[in-house]
Amino acid sequence: MEQFAVFRTPQTILYGRNSFQQVGAEAILRGKKALIVSDHVMMNLGYVTECQKLLKQAGVASECYTGVESEPTDDYVSEALGHLRETSCEIVISLGGGSCIDTAKAIAVLATNGGYIGDYRANRTNAVNAPLPHLAIPTTAGTGSEATDVTVITNTTTQVKMMIKQPAFMPTVAIVDPRLSVSSPPHVTAATGIDALSHAIEAYLSKKAHPMTDTFALSAMKHLIDQVEIAYSDGENIEAREAMSLGALQAGMAFTNASVCLVHGMSRPIGALFHVPHGYSNAMLLPAVLDYSKASCTNRLADLGRLFQPGIQSNEEAAGIAVVSVKRLCASLNIPNLKEWGIDETAFNKKVSKMAADALDSGSPAQNPRLPTQAELEELFKLSYNYQFTTEANIR
Repeated sequence: MEQFAVFRTPQTILYGRNSFQQVGAEAILRGKKALIVSDHVMMNLGYVTECQKLLKQAGVASECYTGVESEPTDDYVSEALGHLRETSCEIVISLGGGSCIDTAKAIAVLATNGGYIGDYRANRTNAVNAPLPHLAIPTTAGTGSEATDVTVITNTTTQVKMMIKQPAFMPTVAIVDPRLSVSSPPHVTAATGIDALSHAIEAYLSKKAHPMTDTFALSAMKHLIDQVEIAYSDGENIEAREAMSLGALQAGMAFTNASVCLVHGMSRPIGALFHVPHGYSNAMLLPAVLDYSKASCTNRLADLGRLFQPGIQSNEEAAGIAVVSVKRLCASLNIPNLKEWGIDETAFNKKVSKMAADALDSGSPAQNPRLPTQAELEELFKLSYNYQFTTEANIR
């Protein structure tokens, strides 16, 4: 390596079955009153009540904000931050998917640094004060947000998803209990599983990849490829859920230290403008972007291909198998394309130029092995609209 590399993780990671039971023990080390950031689904499943019970047993009082109803927005951040301040909470606990975790990250930083969350984009404002302690507890095996220093918040005025990355946004503690993901229905399991796979793949293909991130990315890919279809077809299979949770965690640790690439750059504007959840939009785009990038990352993509079919000697053949195998995996998990999701084609095409510009502005595509121009990216968006996962490679 010509330059040194940096590898950041939460201070403490607890993972495995029943690790959720340790939330009280971890919280009391950091404060006596917590704001739980969650949603109505987690409330209805009883997870929020269970969390409050565990906190109470450890001597930690709690308040709840369960207003996260979709992809995280600056409105959610403002509302939850106001509730935290009104109730004098000292700790933030996120319980749910990536939307809850990303909202909590923003709250933890703003509580001690102030300002508007968008101020922190592109390091225009740096978080100089330590954030409130944040315990992140994912309930889906997908985003890996519990182990990243990234938060993605939609600006409701501009309809732009703001990707914000600073060390202060890293959770203090990650608690990854596969038992909590058993409640995920099959379609969520599929989308979040391919989302996690895209994190691992992009971390491995990124121009910022290094040996530490490679180790976690390859391990994550192996876990996810081997188990996602099992978890999809049999949600009660705890071994599959455990492998998925570990894979998503490892993928998060990989991409936060190596960066994501073109898939994420493209998915954010789709989510902001057409309200497609992040996991789904990543899953919809992954095969098309791998097709597009293949010639510029043949050797690395070959490593992915050999996870699907070991023993292939030719790197070019293995890279091709990687693309076809990811497409077949998406098909087997019934991942829809953008048209099948229900996005109107005329409305989509009207926004293609803005989406391409917003994607490039995010910075993530710059780490992709093949960097598209504005015009190329517009064509890739159009191709992705009705992309067929079961056909052979669409881009040569």
